[in-house]
Amino acid sequence: MTKIIFDCDPGIDDGVALAVALTDPALKLELITTVAGNVTVDKTSKNALKLVEFFNKEVPVAAGAKKPLIKQYEDASHIHGQSGMDGYDFPEPQRTVVAKDAVVAMHELLQASPEPLTILATGAYTNLALLLAQYPEDKAKIKQVILMGGTLSRGNMSSVAEFNVYSDPQAAEIVFKSGLDLVMVGLDVTLKGRITEASHQAIAKCGPAGQMLDGIISADGDKTEAGTAIHDLQTVFYLQHPEAFTTKDYWVDVVTEGPALGATVADVRAAYHQETNVKVCLDIDTDSFNEWFVNKVKDNM
Repeated sequence: MTKIIFDCDPGIDDGVALAVALTDPALKLELITTVAGNVTVDKTSKNALKLVEFFNKEVPVAAGAKKPLIKQYEDASHIHGQSGMDGYDFPEPQRTVVAKDAVVAMHELLQASPEPLTILATGAYTNLALLLAQYPEDKAKIKQVILMGGTLSRGNMSSVAEFNVYSDPQAAEIVFKSGLDLVMVGLDVTLKGRITEASHQAIAKCGPAGQMLDGIISADGDKTEAGTAIHDLQTVFYLQHPEAFTTKDYWVDVVTEGPALGATVADVRAAYHQETNVKVCLDIDTDSFNEWFVNKVKDNM
């Protein structure tokens, strides 16, 4: 069983990824931490609590950063709706976030764990950057960080910048330069590995959970004829099936100012760096991804 921390900003695609992480018996979700991103942190925290209650799980939710380190906050409610997870009528959650800040909660969990933990990070990386700055000793307790974010091709916030990195580029720079074992699951694969209409129709028939997922996926604004880009779900898929991805190790820098703000620039010629700092996902087996997702909903939810 793989023990994980999920740092996120639910968000429809975070919500779908959390649904899998909460219900998969091969995963032990130890902590959910939230950050301002797709919507404000009070809304992302409420959305995480809604999912924990929907699946009746005992997983603590800790609220984190309300804004980026330096940059002005910008949300993505035009994609995810005003609640951040539109498309399904969740009841108001009865549970509340824990009293501890997300960074403190992560630190205490990491230090108490007998083994290093894997972190899935699918929102702005502000909480991670603050963790590394405040508790540098925690690096030894982190096995791997699987990041949804970045792009080596075209962006979705500018011609070169992806939303999560663009949301807090200074935090992304800290994480990318941290020396941690990083995997970048960016737009190069998440825009290719879409949830097809056939998969969408299949999950809609899978009881209450399938109906809930059908509702929020239907509300997602990131659609084409090829399907819906549920970006963050691919971090869970990578965790369980890295063989389904084509990857290459690069040195990647984050642009923190100017017109290319938030760009993730790889030294593809290895001209400037002898070392690499991140494993970049470049291609994905889309059929396997869709089959995996449908089976997770059918078998575990």
